Amino acid sequence: MKIILSNTSKTPIYEQIHHQLKDQILGGELKSGQSLPSMRQLAKDLNVSLITSKRAYEELEKNGFIYSIVGKGSFVSEQNEEMMKERKMQGIEEQLVTAIKNSKDIGVTLTELKELLTILYRGEE
Repeated sequence: MKIILSNTSKTPIYEQIHHQLKDQILGGELKSGQSLPSMRQLAKDLNVSLITSKRAYEELEKNGFIYSIVGKGSFVSEQNEEMMKERKMQGIEEQLVTAIKNSKDIGVTLTELKELLTILYRGEE
């Protein structure tokens, strides 16, 4: 498990942890049933407060990515393939909304944006 935090980011630390762990779960780097460090250990490892690691884990649990067993710790939840696809689609939609807003801000037309998307998509094949 690898987490890189940025103190200069406008994104709160707990969200950075949450997003990186979520991405590792969705990407298959963290497997179903795999145990995660305790909240205290995570806080120590990342040099953040216990409250920060607790909040990140709470968000992950609320969104169904992990589950906790009292006295045993936190574990990666089993991810349904359809749910994983849906969550990834939500992420893509969020990124596209940002790209569209940025494009409109600088006057990029829908045609230009479609062309750019097509070029980038084909370049990944």
